[in-house]
Amino acid sequence: MTLTLSGLEGRVAVVTGAGRMRSIGRSVCLELARAGCDLVVTGTGRDPRSFPEDERAVGWRDVESACEEVRALGGTALPVVADVSTQQGVVRVLDAADEGFGGVDFLVNNAAAGRGGDRVPVVDLDPAVWDRVIAVNLGGTFAMSREFARRRLAAGRGGAIVNVSSIGGKLAGAGTAAYSASKAGVQALTSSMAKELGPHGIRVNAVCPGVTETSRLDDLSPQEWQAYVEANLPLRRAGAPEEVAALIAFLLSEQSGWVTGQSWNIDGGQLTIR
Repeated sequence: MTLTLSGLEGRVAVVTGAGRMRSIGRSVCLELARAGCDLVVTGTGRDPRSFPEDERAVGWRDVESACEEVRALGGTALPVVADVSTQQGVVRVLDAADEGFGGVDFLVNNAAAGRGGDRVPVVDLDPAVWDRVIAVNLGGTFAMSREFARRRLAAGRGGAIVNVSSIGGKLAGAGTAAYSASKAGVQALTSSMAKELGPHGIRVNAVCPGVTETSRLDDLSPQEWQAYVEANLPLRRAGAPEEVAALIAFLLSEQSGWVTGQSWNIDGGQLTIR
């Protein structure tokens, strides 16, 4: 028996943080396009000089390339460059969606601050770095969700939000204070919004990926990541962004119509029960 997700065809989804070639955001766009969604694809408009070598080798063009892939699958895609940690950026994204598609049915909050300077002991953590991580990971999720919900409520229509959190928000490991706090905040925000918006037909869930093969792993060598995986993940492999995208598509579909307020681990078994 084949499970076919329903309730996605002909719908419009905004996916934030979808400009990187090796990313959960890009994979979500492609998964939803295959299911029949039209996409608003957002990113910050990275300087091409900052692209990793694999993106440069194929002439990757951030959100424009992601949109081209959606169109190749038969979907309609609208690229929007915006910083969703700012109210101006949030309004730009949703105004473009309203103008281009007449509204949005689904929101996937995937935008995240870059990994690096925040991975230090808390006594060495630069307050400016803390502020940026919280502003993007938690503030951006709040701002996008707030504006999306306000517009859906004004239109008298339901919808669904999926927030990309992390098992880091549950593990809260040493040297990850800003990231862990931001992702734990996303889980708390998910719960509160689900309780508030559920009566209006808007479901809100989060996914909590573990070690996933995206460009965020470039800060360590493949050997170092493999050692971590073998020591901590029962399935003994990193996840693929396509696997996370499949879970997100399920949480947006009618098949998960009775699921809201949850923070789903997808991590190769690193966390269980909680």
